[in-house]
Amino acid sequence: MANYLAIVHKDSDSDFGVSFPDFPGCVTAGQNIDQAKDMAQEAIILHIQGMLEDGERLPVASKLEEIMADSDFSDAVAYLVVSVPDAKPRTVRVNITLPEMTLKQIDAVAKRRGMSRSSFLVHAAQNAIQSNHSEASV
Repeated sequence: MANYLAIVHKDSDSDFGVSFPDFPGCVTAGQNIDQAKDMAQEAIILHIQGMLEDGERLPVASKLEEIMADSDFSDAVAYLVVSVPDAKPRTVRVNITLPEMTLKQIDAVAKRRGMSRSSFLVHAAQNAIQSNHSEASV
């Protein structure tokens, strides 16, 4: 299991933001620190899945001392250690048909979130599945 560091930021007029020094563009937020922690776990796993699907190599985890010494992270209110399972899930390439405008919207939102198209679609599907499970258990 690999461990990566997440930096929690908090402005007075915002939620708790989370960023990952080793994964530029992978960010999330939560209304409180516990929600931010949970969202960080989900965000990093999805980001890594997207990287692996795109054939990218995962970075070596930074050391806490290095991150604490970096002035870019001087506003941190907390540091989180986020564990990522080593097991690389088997991915399967699929061919789907979408309206062109929908595909453009998907690509635009994925880019704004620093995600690949595949990662965004997996994230959206997992959210829908989770939402369905939540509704079914009520």
